[in-house]
Amino acid sequence: MTKKAHQNLSRRERQIMDIIYRQGSATAAEVLDNLPNPPSYSAVRAMLKVLEIKGHLKHRQQGPRYVFTPKVSREKAKRSAIDHLLNTFFDGSAEQAVATLLDVSRSDLSDRDLDRLSKLIKQAKQEGR
Repeated sequence: MTKKAHQNLSRRERQIMDIIYRQGSATAAEVLDNLPNPPSYSAVRAMLKVLEIKGHLKHRQQGPRYVFTPKVSREKAKRSAIDHLLNTFFDGSAEQAVATLLDVSRSDLSDRDLDRLSKLIKQAKQEGR
């Protein structure tokens, strides 16, 4: 998913993509069951078709139902979303984003989490990123 493609998703389309990424795959009925303030079933089917046309989803037929899966791996989508977040809110600065994450989640981080983050930072320094 390119940065531009991510920006072309409506709020509802992003919600649908979140559901499908979280579950790995989903039918229109499963998407409908997981949407907040859901529209009609036919509206969900129409949005799934639009997401397929935009290149975000693909489907396979399973009996009478279509099962939708993302066209882009979760890892690629994650990287694209982070890139978009960094550029939109942090002027491309990973340091600013990490500082904000640490500030926001300070009370949620265990000693083990902090040790792992320290190791990742040390590894990044050694690799010369």
